[in-house]
Amino acid sequence: MDAKAISLSETDVKPVVDLLNDYLANYHIHYQKLRGCHWNIKGQNFFTLHAKFEELYTNAQETIDEIAERVLTLGKPPHSRFADYISESEIKEINTIGMKDLDMVEAILDDFSKLISLERELLTATDEASDDGTNDMVNRFMQFKEKNTWMLRSFAGKK
Repeated sequence: MDAKAISLSETDVKPVVDLLNDYLANYHIHYQKLRGCHWNIKGQNFFTLHAKFEELYTNAQETIDEIAERVLTLGKPPHSRFADYISESEIKEINTIGMKDLDMVEAILDDFSKLISLERELLTATDEASDDGTNDMVNRFMQFKEKNTWMLRSFAGKK
């Protein structure tokens, strides 16, 4: 399949595909960070954050699949090697073992900020490519993170 099959210009969607692969790399590192937070959370906020991190990593796993499938829909292969994810991701791995609960929340908020920034870049690129399908998908993902940013910031007592 190629972009022409869905009435898009391959030249116009190339920047979208490149950004989607960067987004995919960042999401994989974010996903693993969420898993580490879920596995290693301790303290008085254990029950609340253990459940929240599971909700977030389940959502991230589904998001990763949708991103990869969208790259395929646009006629290109999605990146699929962890070496590529690690080298391309702006989001960096962290060691969650022994990390304090609110430090974990802060790390996830930092990831959300970086992902939302990438999403805004993607929305500009999809608009320029007339790629409404990718635009709708990314917008939905961004809204989820914006709402969860508010919730996590409120949990952490931030303005």
